[in-house]
Amino acid sequence: MRFIASLIVCFSALIAGPLAAQEVYTPPPPRQPVAPVTDKENLLYLDLSTGGRVTIWLRPDVAPKTVDRIKTLTRQHFYDGLLFHRVIDGFMAQTGDPKGNGTGGSTLPDLPAEFNYLPHVRGAVAAAREGAPEGADAAAKKKAEDSANSQFFIVFQPRLTLDKKYTVFGRVIEGMQYVDTIERGEPPINPSRILHAYVAADNPPGYIPAPPQAAPALGAPVILPGTEALVGKPAATPANPGAKPAAKKPVARKPAAKK
Repeated sequence: MRFIASLIVCFSALIAGPLAAQEVYTPPPPRQPVAPVTDKENLLYLDLSTGGRVTIWLRPDVAPKTVDRIKTLTRQHFYDGLLFHRVIDGFMAQTGDPKGNGTGGSTLPDLPAEFNYLPHVRGAVAAAREGAPEGADAAAKKKAEDSANSQFFIVFQPRLTLDKKYTVFGRVIEGMQYVDTIERGEPPINPSRILHAYVAADNPPGYIPAPPQAAPALGAPVILPGTEALVGKPAATPANPGAKPAAKKPVARKPAAKK
């Protein structure tokens, strides 16, 4: 009888185990519907200085907080005039920093990571964030993952090693040719910029090119954006740092001809 009772207990435990496991299992939340590509509330326009308008299809179904942040800043005109401050040929073009050097952001708090299944293919748009130092612990890595704010990058060529490490929140569906001609450099010598950013639902005007820059007056210095503080100072170069301006030679003047 004891043997039979033991078998009954063991059999009951075998049955109860899977049932108990099923009771604590929580299914993942259902995937949100994808916004149609015609939904103007989820189309972002970037008018670039490279000559045209870029249309980005936003994906709130996989990155709702990031998409909401991009649209909020766009409607605040935050992105108007910002430079593409880091552009690597064959990789990506990064923008969204009001400081123009990769260290700035908006006054809004940083965003939690929304890593998802969207790949970093050509035209993918992803949130830029801090990188954790080598050998960082789990807390430091988590802090870096949750540091996205306003900066984002557009991918030139597939870089699938970034998948599920950065939040992809959209993709270029029109105007990629204007992204391809963004000035390269870290930073670029003559950086391209976002002239205006719009949410399509706000009925923005058509693309308006940047006004041509007036030619500098003869003898006037050429001032590049971001170098205003250097006006009147010699430009240091790798070959001759701290160079002094060459002394001007006197111009010989001929006497006026006598009448």
